[in-house]
Amino acid sequence: MKITQIAKQYSVVALILGSMAAGRATAQSTHNHAASSQVQRLTTAQGALLKAVRESTARFKDVSVAEAEGYSLLFGCVTGPDSGAMGLHYVNMALVGSGVVDATKPQIVIYEPQPNGQLRLIGADFLVMADQWDKAHPGEGAPQLMGQLYHYFESPNRFRLAPFYTLHVWAWKPNPNGALSTGTQTSPAQHFRVTHRNRKTTKMEER
Repeated sequence: MKITQIAKQYSVVALILGSMAAGRATAQSTHNHAASSQVQRLTTAQGALLKAVRESTARFKDVSVAEAEGYSLLFGCVTGPDSGAMGLHYVNMALVGSGVVDATKPQIVIYEPQPNGQLRLIGADFLVMADQWDKAHPGEGAPQLMGQLYHYFESPNRFRLAPFYTLHVWAWKPNPNGALSTGTQTSPAQHFRVTHRNRKTTKMEER
């Protein structure tokens, strides 16, 4: 009799603990979803910029199109300041030299190497050399693109560049740090060597 009562008591306790654990898991899931939604929420101006960049870079999903328009790989799998990586940076030096601030003319397009050797377009980077911009726009401060302020990078920096202004737009892959963040995109940098080798082999075969 006592054994039966004890067994029932344990069953009740287990049921209560299980319900509490499920409740905590649901609450945590809801909290994470809310936090994620908050991170991804954009203002009207930011949404307009994201749309403009997507429309102007859609053709660069094929990296050969970007290369034909003057973009070339200069920064292989750039690492962010905290963790992860920011992808392969294909730079258009003519646009960098022009100092233009135009949502349809990104100085850099960013790709994420895939395990199969392909490159996935994930975003764009609008970059202006600080000295060039400051001389042309004295007293104006950092440039703005559709209301979004560029970030200033002093020298020395991990890119080994002179001081510059930059605005990342993660138009083709959600970034947990925000669509306009200079933070990391957590691209699989380990696939870079395989991707680069496969692309060189393909080009040799085409010749």
